[in-house]
Amino acid sequence: MRLICLGECMVELAPAENGLFRQGFAGDTFNTAWALRKVCPQDWQIGFATALGDDPLSIEMAAFMAGNGICTRDVQVLSGQTCGLYLIKLVDGERSFAYWRAHSAARQMVDDEDALARALAGAQAIFLSGISLAILAQDRREALVAALEGYAGQVFFDPNFRARLWDNSGQARDWVLRIARRADILLPSLDDCTALFDVSDAESALQTLSATGVPEIVLTNGAEPVTLWHDGQISRTVAPETPPPLDTTGAGDAFNAGYLAARLQGTAPDEAAHRGQLLSARAIATRGGLLDR
Repeated sequence: MRLICLGECMVELAPAENGLFRQGFAGDTFNTAWALRKVCPQDWQIGFATALGDDPLSIEMAAFMAGNGICTRDVQVLSGQTCGLYLIKLVDGERSFAYWRAHSAARQMVDDEDALARALAGAQAIFLSGISLAILAQDRREALVAALEGYAGQVFFDPNFRARLWDNSGQARDWVLRIARRADILLPSLDDCTALFDVSDAESALQTLSATGVPEIVLTNGAEPVTLWHDGQISRTVAPETPPPLDTTGAGDAFNAGYLAARLQGTAPDEAAHRGQLLSARAIATRGGLLDR
């Protein structure tokens, strides 16, 4: 099994002691790739597909990926480019972010359509997010959708709506629905659905999304039960009790990894959701976006 995650990995500056910040590397789809590597069988290949620069931090980032068992075959290195950066602020375990990503090389990660085709040809499944889409130019989004429509493997998609990355919510909604029509598993949060589709409850969100024809929807809502749509049926999985979070960064990314790893190994959706919840609980017990880091 080869599973690739497509998106942007950035330099992360996370709070440390005495007002200092600790450097790391993270980003939504990379966090999921990292967690997948932790929980998937060792003979599975977990790859990350992106574009980096040739600056020292990009070089360090690629080495970090490879050194932790993530395949970098589909990481493009663009001369004269650099990677993005974000800073985390924490208040009572809840985080806010400041970003410096406007000139990130990842915005060009699907400019080379041959490289994208090679990445897809060698993988049985791909995971991407709304952020993966949002950072691309309009014509590059079209190229990515076209590539996915011609792809024979499984597509897993987390809408992960971030308003600041889109011109408006209507634009984001249109692209999310286009990917949803091709997806095999859709992994939205209720917050995503509220912002994109003006719904306030799980049933309304599932009704909207299931109309795309996607066969499986995994709707998260923080510490509330996960609501599942599978084979036309709705079920719910109650979250385990956990202590107050130390840092919620990467919680949803870890959930995605736990769920997808379980489903790819034949686990039923309800049990897969439970495994995702357990992995998410591990993520919020540590600081930063990477599980057990």
